[in-house]
Amino acid sequence: MARLEQRRPQNVSGDLYVDSTCIDCDTCRWMAPEVFHEATDQSAVYHQPENEKERLHAMQALLACPTASIGTVEKPTDIKTVQQSFPILVAENVYHCGYHAESSYGAASYLIQRAEGNILVDSPRFAAPLVKQLEAMGGVRYLYLTHRDDVADHQKFHEHFECERVLHRDDIGPNTREVEIQLSGTEPIAFAPDLLIIPVPGHTKGHTVLLYKNKFLFTGDHLAWSERYNQLIAFRNACWYSWPILIQSMKKLTAYSFEWVLPGHGRRHHADAATMQKQMEECISWISAN
Repeated sequence: MARLEQRRPQNVSGDLYVDSTCIDCDTCRWMAPEVFHEATDQSAVYHQPENEKERLHAMQALLACPTASIGTVEKPTDIKTVQQSFPILVAENVYHCGYHAESSYGAASYLIQRAEGNILVDSPRFAAPLVKQLEAMGGVRYLYLTHRDDVADHQKFHEHFECERVLHRDDIGPNTREVEIQLSGTEPIAFAPDLLIIPVPGHTKGHTVLLYKNKFLFTGDHLAWSERYNQLIAFRNACWYSWPILIQSMKKLTAYSFEWVLPGHGRRHHADAATMQKQMEECISWISAN
């Protein structure tokens, strides 16, 4: 819980603030860029919300913050309304879950709502308001884990929803050895007619991405949009297995058509398929040179 006595001096005056426990995960800055920005390697409020939309975005960021580093001077009266706004619609039947987990360094989690059974992509915090909303949306049939880093509260979600967890065998560890569906190999796996799991080793040995409807690519820590570089990137300073293999995995993705990049870390990105293909080629060129 944010503490007023730890309020960062970089915040502008007003009700909303970020305290010194911020881990600079970037969550609040991409969820509410009109309110939060980076200031000396942590986030801060540079603009107090002035309308309902800005207030909603700021309060959604407050609930999503993995370290509860965002607070308000006055006790908020709209917290239940904000809780009920999660999961947040991204497009069609794909939602951002919010409630990022500190154990995943603030990684984003997504929900795909499907008649055949909902899929949770990577694990958010097991927060009661979110769980209640997920129940109302049909529960969770599968918990797909892109890689070992962002598993967070997977066990609690498994126990509550009796969902089957999916993770590549090369990323199984002591905390995930009971995962029900353990993938293997480096070839694409047709999980359902509209779902393709693509192994992309590099960040970790067993990293995979999920392609849904040839439109939505859930990329974990493999691929994201960078505001700084204004392009798609991979994270060389957070590559735990092999950078050369990661580059080869990135090249593999050029064989697929998609319009959305929905990462765990980094910014999401949307473009038409042709533009995305061009941006993927630019990404490969850029990471090959760096």
